[in-house]
Amino acid sequence: MTDQTLVAAALGLLEGLTEFIPVSSTGHLLLAGHFLGFDSAGKTFEVVIQLGAVLAIVLLYFARLWTVFSTAHRDPAARRFIAAVALAFLPAAAVGVMLHEVIKTVLFETPVLIAVMLILGGVVLLYVDRLTIPIKVADAADIPLRTALAIGAFQCLALVPGVSRSGSTIVGALLMGVSKRAAAEFSFFLSMPTMGAAVAYDLYKNRGVLDFSAWSDIIVGFVVAFLSALLVVRWVLGYVSRKGYSLFGWWRIIVGSVALTALLAGS
Repeated sequence: MTDQTLVAAALGLLEGLTEFIPVSSTGHLLLAGHFLGFDSAGKTFEVVIQLGAVLAIVLLYFARLWTVFSTAHRDPAARRFIAAVALAFLPAAAVGVMLHEVIKTVLFETPVLIAVMLILGGVVLLYVDRLTIPIKVADAADIPLRTALAIGAFQCLALVPGVSRSGSTIVGALLMGVSKRAAAEFSFFLSMPTMGAAVAYDLYKNRGVLDFSAWSDIIVGFVVAFLSALLVVRWVLGYVSRKGYSLFGWWRIIVGSVALTALLAGS
């Protein structure tokens, strides 16, 4: 196993551990890749291995997904849930396509920006977690369509690496009265179309720069991300139900501060 493959495996582990907690898996991957000297063509590795973590969600929630889609033709609640996820998906999908080149060639290549966004996002998460907001929605399946669309608008913030897709959607949901557990679970479901579309579009845009060595690293990272995400997802729901999100806010601030210090010092 080459050093490059070991780094790919380590980044896959990092992806699986961070994708479904509000700390920005992409920000962690890009910063780790910067300090480890790992560079993928078009930053495709960092995007595609996220699909491994999403596959873990599909597997863990397969029974529920099957029930929702198999009963949608006769169950209004199932149709409403599908519509809610679809509506939440649309804003980031539209903005992501329009700004794809800027995101990949400018924002993804600016480690200082990523570190700053980690810190700011941590401060916001700590603040929102401590707010006393009346709970209006206790189950992810009951999120109203208007609320889902607003959560989707918050997800657009995550197009800036370091903000966090799960973090932005969770903060948006919490501000609108969704319970902490339901906010995390809706973020899980929203990750499926969001990351699936992001991976497909990124592969299409970078199809000319991928080679065999890139694919081998992607496969290693994908598998490790899938296995590690399986271990994290259930723990996240139980933890945030009991403890909230402050741990992740402090984690963001610490990691962002260390990274920013190292970057400004010329590391």
